[in-house]
Amino acid sequence: MMPKNLSSDFLNYLAETYQVDEDCERLPSLTDLSKTLGVSVSSLREQMEVGRALGLVEAKPRTGLRRLPYSFTPAVEQSLSYAITIDYEYFLKFADLRRNLEAAYWHQAVNLLTDEDKLVLKSLVDKAWEKLRGTPIQIPQYEHRQLHLTIYKRLDNPFVSGILEAYWEAYEAVGLNLYAGYQYLEEVWTYHQQMVDSICGGDLDAGYQALIDHTDLIRHRVIEAEDGNIMVAQSSGELTSF
Repeated sequence: MMPKNLSSDFLNYLAETYQVDEDCERLPSLTDLSKTLGVSVSSLREQMEVGRALGLVEAKPRTGLRRLPYSFTPAVEQSLSYAITIDYEYFLKFADLRRNLEAAYWHQAVNLLTDEDKLVLKSLVDKAWEKLRGTPIQIPQYEHRQLHLTIYKRLDNPFVSGILEAYWEAYEAVGLNLYAGYQYLEEVWTYHQQMVDSICGGDLDAGYQALIDHTDLIRHRVIEAEDGNIMVAQSSGELTSF
């Protein structure tokens, strides 16, 4: 066991009493914790709010205070949301981190996918094409997010999944799911189709190359900010988001 030296008595208590369990663990009331830890209820309440913001605990009227399974996502989302609020450039830097992360974990992730996962990926691609070719045309944002998250879902690494999940929350928060040129979307989903076909066909290197080409489609464009939305300048001069 590593020594616990966290920023609050409440967080120290959570760490010291942690048990690996898929189910949430009921915690004592703040009044009882106050007596156990020798800390005032008001101070513990403030510390508990930090725990809530980090996604470590939840507090509900009927169920009381409960420990949640560890997730890195809430902490990343909180910090990233603040960063993007003060400067949109931070989203671009985070997006670059996410692209490199997906590339680094590609082979490990796809090797862990089950046959059921592969069917889900096929279904997401089919649904995306239905939306793009339907009347009216719909942006397959849900399918876009789920396809990428599904590819990496079997990794037993909460820090990788936390970064990827936080990216998609930020992607939607800055409005990138709302704007896209049709030609660009067709290109993106052609690459997605290649990725999924390669995964299902067992040609993981080809899928990796499709992933890299897909991300290069974004990286090689000029990024600008306009009216609070991050935009991509295409060679034609038309602005669209990625």
